[in-house]
This record gives sequence, C-alpha cells and structure tokens, in this order.
Amino acid sequence: MKRRFLKIILPALAVTYFSSAYAQLNEKPSTEEIKNWYNGEAGMNTEAAYKKMKKKESSEVVVAVIDSGIDIDHEDLQGQIWVNADEIPGNGIDDDNNGYIDDIHGWNFLGNADGTNQNETRLELTRLYAQLNPRFASVTEAEVSAAEMDDYKLYLEVKAEYEATKQRYEAIVARYNTLANEVIPAAMAAAEEALGADYTLEQLQNWEPTTEDGNQHKSIALEVKQGNLSAEMLMGAVESLQGRLHANYNAYYDDRSIIGDNPYDILDVNYGNNDVEGPDALHGTHVGGIIGAVRGNGKGGDGVAENVKLMSLRAVPNGDEHDKDIALAIRYAVDNGAQIINGSFGKNYSPNGKWVYDAIKYAESKGVLFVHAAGNDHKDVDVEPNYPTSYYPFQTEEFSLYLTIGASSRYLATEVVDSITVPSQLAASFSNYGQTRVDVFAPGLEIYNTVQGDTTYLAIQGTSMASPMVAGAAAFLKSYFPELNMLQIKNILLETAKTYENLEVVKPGASMRDLNNIETIAFSKLSVTGGTIDLLAATEAAQKLSKELAKKNKKK
Repeated sequence: MKRRFLKIILPALAVTYFSSAYAQLNEKPSTEEIKNWYNGEAGMNTEAAYKKMKKKESSEVVVAVIDSGIDIDHEDLQGQIWVNADEIPGNGIDDDNNGYIDDIHGWNFLGNADGTNQNETRLELTRLYAQLNPRFASVTEAEVSAAEMDDYKLYLEVKAEYEATKQRYEAIVARYNTLANEVIPAAMAAAEEALGADYTLEQLQNWEPTTEDGNQHKSIALEVKQGNLSAEMLMGAVESLQGRLHANYNAYYDDRSIIGDNPYDILDVNYGNNDVEGPDALHGTHVGGIIGAVRGNGKGGDGVAENVKLMSLRAVPNGDEHDKDIALAIRYAVDNGAQIINGSFGKNYSPNGKWVYDAIKYAESKGVLFVHAAGNDHKDVDVEPNYPTSYYPFQTEEFSLYLTIGASSRYLATEVVDSITVPSQLAASFSNYGQTRVDVFAPGLEIYNTVQGDTTYLAIQGTSMASPMVAGAAAFLKSYFPELNMLQIKNILLETAKTYENLEVVKPGASMRDLNNIETIAFSKLSVTGGTIDLLAATEAAQKLSKELAKKNKKK
C-alpha cells in the first residue's frame, strides 16, 4: 500500500481553489482584484454603459430566478426583491387567485404546505435507472420487443454510468479515509522523527530520506506543510461524496416524499410553499446578486441591472431538478409579470422535456426571454445536450426568445510560464460550448457576489454565473429602452457581441499538465457569435434602434 501513496494522493491534490487550469498559472486573487471585474472593460463594459445612460431614466424590470432559492434578507439585495402586490402576506388566502397562497416573493416548488423543504434529490440518471431497472435487469436484448428497444438502450446507458460512478465514489471515499486516518499521520510522524517536533518547511525540503517509504512520507508531509493537503480537507471531501452517494446516486432515495406530489403528473400542481429561500440558497443568492445586487454601496459585487426586481422560484435542489418543477416555475414567472427568466441549472437527461419545452414556448408567446447556463462539463453541447436545450428532437422550429450562455474569464492575454507561451484562457476551462447551441459567452470565473447569510459574499465560478450576467444585461436594456421588445433586445445582445479575430484559446477541458502541448481551439468556434457580451456596444445599438422606431412612429 505504501508504494501507492502518490497515486492515491493525486485526486486530493487536484482539489484547488479553481479546480481548473487557472489555479496552475495564477495566484489566488484578492477580493479587491476580482470585485466587479465583470462590470469593467475586461468583462461586459457595464460601467461604461451606465455612464452612457446617466442622463436617462430607467423603468423597473422583473427578472425571475429559477434556482435553489434566494436569501431575500441579504443586505445587498434590499429593495431588489419582487413583491406580489396583489397578495396579502400571511393571511393564508390566495388573494390574487393565481393558485398559490401567500406567494409574496415567488414560490418554492421543493416543499410542502407545512413549510418542510426538500434539499437533496437523485440525479435524473439515478431516477431513470430506478425506473428502468425492474423492467430490464433480468432480460437479454433478444427478449426485448421492438416497442421497448429505445427504453432498453437507455437503460443500458444509464446503468453503466450509474454503477461506474457509484463505484468510483465509494472507492474514493475508502482511499480518502485511509489517507486521512493512516497515511498522513504516518508521514507526519516520520518527518517529526527524522527532523524533530518543530521542523521548518526548509528543513523538510532539505530532508533526504534513504528509503522509498521515506521519500513517500516526505512528499506527503510537504503537501501538508504547504497547506495543500490535510486530514480535514479529505474528510470534508468524504462528507461531500457520502452525501452524493446518499441521495444523488441512491436509486432507492425518495426525493418527493416531503413534497407529496406526483412528479410525473403535470396536472398535479397543488404543492410547494412560499419559503423562497429554502435550506441552501447559496447558489441562487449568488445568481440573484449578479443580476441585481445594489450598485455602488461598496458591500459586494455590483449587480448588472440597477432597476430590477428579483422573483425567487425555488425549483433547483442539490441533485437534478424535476422537469415538472421547472415547467411550472417558468409558467409562474410568465403569469406573474417576469420579463426575463434566468435558468442557471441543467442536467444530462430530461424524460419529460416536452413539459419544459411547452413552458418555454408559452414564455415566448408572452414575450418573455429565457436565459440558460450552458453547463460546466467542458463538453460540446451540439453533440451532448445539456437540458433544457435550445433544440429538442421533437422541435420543428427554433426558439426565438432563448439564450444559452458559456463562461468567459478575465484571462484574455497569453502568459509566459517557464519560457513557454500559454495561450489565452478567455474561455473558462469548465465551460460547455457549441457553435450551434451556445449563443455567446459572458463572465463566469471569479465572480464575487452575494451568498446566503445576509452579510456574506463569495467568489464563485460557473456558467451559472455567466447566465445571470446576460439576464442582467437584458434587464439593463429593457430598463432603459422599455419600448424595445425582448426579441429586439436579444438580437442586439448577440449582434453587438465582442469578437476576437484569429484568437486561439485553451480548449475547455484541455489538460494543462504539459504546457508545450495544450489543446487549443478558435474562440470563434465555441458559440454562435464567437464572442462575449459587450453591454456598451449593445446600449449604443439599442439607442440607435430606439431613435429609428421613434421616427417611424412619428411619421404614422
């Protein structure tokens, strides 16, 4: 076992600040360094757009945030939360007859009428495995009818992934437990025996063990001494993985027992509660803050849109969301006045995707823009969809009010490391991409903003952060140019995207271990526009279109 120490430890050492190439090439940045970078020239040029509009009044825009919930008491979101003026708080009556009782700030589709909330759920992969396994576990392909063959092939696919992932997590848990409880203590004891109780990092670096075991002990002790590894880190990872095994990858976990509805009946709509924060609103609060945190107060990152109200729709758990919850959340947003919907969620399977598709088409029919995160699997979504998607197999025409957003970074310039020129890292290493199915990129790395905790802020990364950037940009334009419809605003955002001629970037997901052989790709091939959002250029285009429309209306 001792000969395998370094092989065992590698997964633990990969857990860094960014879990991406950026950690290898850049120091962990300070809060001040990254705070609001996304609003500057390296981001979306938001500040310049505000300067352009400083003499123009804005109107209020409602943005629905379908997510894990929003901390509506956060200090940097005060005055930015949507209020249902037609509902009387706390009277237990559906005053506005919209089907939801006391929905003052939105609705929670992951709870029951008693106020109890669901947090963990299975992945859709696991739910499909649980549904299909009783039908196909003991049959061969020859025994499967033609009518069931598609289901059988899907079963084989999800079974292989489910079982392999579950086994891998169980093996990692076992290895991390061994590392934390046996390997690290042994390495630290060996270093102390050789160097004394109060040895320094320099002494440890200069230690020259005479055995292979000693060299292994030194390597591990160095990682611990430098703060890259600890038993606490490993046990934290164990706890996280055990949580995933308990719910996400547990075929027998009942993820609707609290809620009490039938998740496969779209007409069963009498469920949920008005707790729009829920037990774990870190993600949703961050997303909401990006869209509309109070600007200019110096507390956290500034929201992209100033005159905005955030409608919180809790439908995204720690696990995969149910298609039904997403479909109903979209319809709630549309029916209750949202002009833009942000969806920073996604999954690999969508068995009831038609419900979501119909809801998006309903939003489209009412002139509501749906903005969706591309996903964080550094994959080509033209080939492997991330649901919801801009195009379902049963679709006959493209959505007109749908945007899919990839994540960009502030690392546009090349960098010289050990005399090697590393290509631009403008595309975030985790971001999904697609020349047909991803529309544009927006800032999604090192985004400092609100998280659950009233006065708490964190820097987080993901396409989940890029999507609300664009939702916020759309809200900004709608706020200053209310005469423009959302189709015009969507088109302006895409047509004015900043492009990068002949720019080769590190391909999302590419290995950075050998800096001489980094896989690159033209940034222009990662999305429809091949660019990033430029709110200043969009504002100038909106001004121009607004004037043209005014002239036309004047002539009538």
